[in-house]
Amino acid sequence: MSAHYGFPRGRTAIVGAATFGIGRCPGVSAIDMAAKATLLALADAGIALSEVDALYTSAPYEALGGMELAEYLGVTPKVTDCNRTGGSAFEVYVQQAALALEVGLIDCALIAYGSNPASNPPPGVGMTRQSPWEAPYRPLAPISSYALAASRHMHLYGTTREQLAEVAVAARQWAQLNPEAAVREALTVEDVLNARMVSDPLTVRDCCLFNDGAAAVVMVRADRAKDCAKAPVHVLGAAHAVTHREISSMPDLTVTGAAISGPQAFAQAGVGPGDIDVVMLYDAFTITPILFFEDLGFCPKGEGGRFISGGHIAPGGGLALNTNGGGLSCVHPGMYGLFLLVEAVRQLRGEAGERQVRDAQLALAHGNGGVLSSEATVILSRA
Repeated sequence: MSAHYGFPRGRTAIVGAATFGIGRCPGVSAIDMAAKATLLALADAGIALSEVDALYTSAPYEALGGMELAEYLGVTPKVTDCNRTGGSAFEVYVQQAALALEVGLIDCALIAYGSNPASNPPPGVGMTRQSPWEAPYRPLAPISSYALAASRHMHLYGTTREQLAEVAVAARQWAQLNPEAAVREALTVEDVLNARMVSDPLTVRDCCLFNDGAAAVVMVRADRAKDCAKAPVHVLGAAHAVTHREISSMPDLTVTGAAISGPQAFAQAGVGPGDIDVVMLYDAFTITPILFFEDLGFCPKGEGGRFISGGHIAPGGGLALNTNGGGLSCVHPGMYGLFLLVEAVRQLRGEAGERQVRDAQLALAHGNGGVLSSEATVILSRA
């Protein structure tokens, strides 16, 4: 295997990407949504459904989701996966698909997801399971876990609620440039601070959306990618780390597994944080981008709040973050990780319209699962 730090750098590519049903999608089942996003992504790539021989999904309410989607699409994949690392699963799938493509196990990988919790709420929505060590404190799952991390970061490093609010405001400003975003009304720091408190220090505006949405991407080897309908977006690096399940077992509330996955992905890619033009970070809550910027090496530990301040991550700022509006203002249908990848692809192709980052060459997409439990980093390149 020709590889860079054990990874097939640039030898695989995303050649199709699509979303479907963002916001509310009444009358359409979750698997229907995933299938519709799939067909759009395949059309985007100029690849037939019959060419798909690997299927990666994370069905929201079906333990056998990989088989369910394969049956629904009428494909017979050589590889299926339906892992349970939460929102990071889709970045993990990019890593797995790249390795399977490189060794010739598969030729065309489909990564797809659809979920409609807003228009069709299932029983027991959310992360309802609680450990016996946490249950006596009656936390709101998963919000209280992220609030705990935010409180610790504020205590240790002086991070302020105003800085947390700036993350939400920047996301909304990007969403206002994205006609697909679910929420586009104006939002100010004061609006965030004065919103209903959910789990101190997080208000409802510090929390991600709860809406419908589907997405899909298609991956092939780089030699096949040259014949596809759109310019390929090459995968330069991908890494993953799991540090715990419950927040009470997190080794350090202010250090996530991104401190492991990020350096590995950068080493594979042969680039550093300063080379990245577009950053897509899982923003289930306003504290998460602050933690990830630190752990991925964009700023020192403890400096995340100051790093994002002053409009630095907003349109016209120094570093473009979550240009679709993120999970805070665009879409978060239970798991957001695949939408990160779609937006990164659109930016690198120059397809982002009014929110397009000028001459974007490199993008980073970072997924988060559980309660800061599973972290996965993917680095993508236009060249």
